[in-house]
Amino acid sequence: MPKYADITGWGKCMPPAVLTNDDLASVIDTSDEWIRTRSGISERRVSHVPNSDLASVAALRALAAAGSLPEEVDLLLLATTTGDNIIPATACYVQKKTGMKNAAVFDLNAGCSGFVYGMQVATSMVQTGAYRKVVVAGSERITWLFNFSNRDTAVLFGDGAGAVVLEPSEKECGLLASHLGCEGEALGALEVPNTGTSGNRFVENYAVYDIKFDGREIFKRAVKGMAREVRHVLGELGLEKHEIDLIIPHQANQRIIESLAHYLRVPMSQVVQNIQDYGNTSAATIPVALCEALEQGRIKPGDRLLLAAFGAGLTRGAGMIRWGERVTPLGESDAELPPCDQTALEILGEAIQKTQQ
Repeated sequence: MPKYADITGWGKCMPPAVLTNDDLASVIDTSDEWIRTRSGISERRVSHVPNSDLASVAALRALAAAGSLPEEVDLLLLATTTGDNIIPATACYVQKKTGMKNAAVFDLNAGCSGFVYGMQVATSMVQTGAYRKVVVAGSERITWLFNFSNRDTAVLFGDGAGAVVLEPSEKECGLLASHLGCEGEALGALEVPNTGTSGNRFVENYAVYDIKFDGREIFKRAVKGMAREVRHVLGELGLEKHEIDLIIPHQANQRIIESLAHYLRVPMSQVVQNIQDYGNTSAATIPVALCEALEQGRIKPGDRLLLAAFGAGLTRGAGMIRWGERVTPLGESDAELPPCDQTALEILGEAIQKTQQ
């Protein structure tokens, strides 16, 4: 059986419509300064298509980078909290749209920690020898949940997708160690209530979702929780903090990212940060940031990449990746989203109108 699961392909898909802080200030009682000073976010993307479209394009781009065909994939794992429907799994739609007809598929919902959870699951499944080509994607369309009467949450999130391809390897590479956890006693700190079978589907304004969000509680638990998981991973590998080449954290809040860097005693120059451009895209933040780090030449063969995440649930996780030999894609995909002829505010127009009534 293979010892390792190498990352052989990577791809991302960010929808074209940009929602700036000034755009939000035109429909919510907020300002660019208020948003930036509290979160580090300047803009985010808004999708004009279903979540599965974002995931499909990211997956096809990752497969092209790996020099692989969709029909060669035997497992597709999609980390998401914003599926196209409750039934079936959104991964089923992605399989249909990409042509991964030979793949077993399933969704994984671990909030913003979903991609780290997915990497551990997929790596383990490759190591059993049962699967030889696995796509792990993180994809979200969180703007669909926006309540524009609540400025504390409507300014934080954005849409996007990222994906990687895993293949067996005998060389030391891929996810070498990871550790996951959850603080379920505090799950109410981040919740979208009345959206499943425990809710009342006949309640007034049922279709108006509202993200319950306790920023202070999440900040406190996020920094401590990610630090706890990082200690587990470094301890398992016998590594010191200074042996980390690059940190790719979940992009939830600039202050959380800076606090994690401070705990690890590493300069921000060693931290991948793109929250200013995309906001919090939940399970998509880490794979998108990974893709951009590769595009920018920040990752070298053999580098140690530390992943850390914290999300709804309250889930948490960390993992250490040893990058393989290749940092450039073998090919490029022509996969694209359908054209978008609307602005971000126009896409969100009905939601703005109905949630502010």
